[in-house]
Amino acid sequence: MLVVDTNILAHLLIDGDKTDDARTLFGRDPDWRSDSFVLIEFSNVLATQVRLGMTDAGSAGRYLSEAEKRMPHLVQTPHSIALSIANEFGVTTYDARFLGAARALGTKLVTEDKRLRKAAPELTVSLDDALRGC
Repeated sequence: MLVVDTNILAHLLIDGDKTDDARTLFGRDPDWRSDSFVLIEFSNVLATQVRLGMTDAGSAGRYLSEAEKRMPHLVQTPHSIALSIANEFGVTTYDARFLGAARALGTKLVTEDKRLRKAAPELTVSLDDALRGC
């Protein structure tokens, strides 16, 4: 089981420079978990890509459908816990939800967000480090 941030899910499904790494990680352990906010944030990524002409609405819908299939087990971090974690680490409550999911599931959050990793190194790991098994 892995807890992943939105950026890792995006790398898995949308072709880019980290897609191969994300697919390798998913191949090793396809039990990806996250806070339910991941699908809201991913939807926003897709809407932005449509608005910027980087993808079309049909493709965005397919990406979202695929994300829902690959992440059927989502955690709902209570608002009070997210606020507490945000205050503890000095991060947004959005990011705190992902840290809360990792904490609740007893593992680290895989994220490419360098600021988040710097703020909460004990709860986070980069994609590269996750691939190395660190």
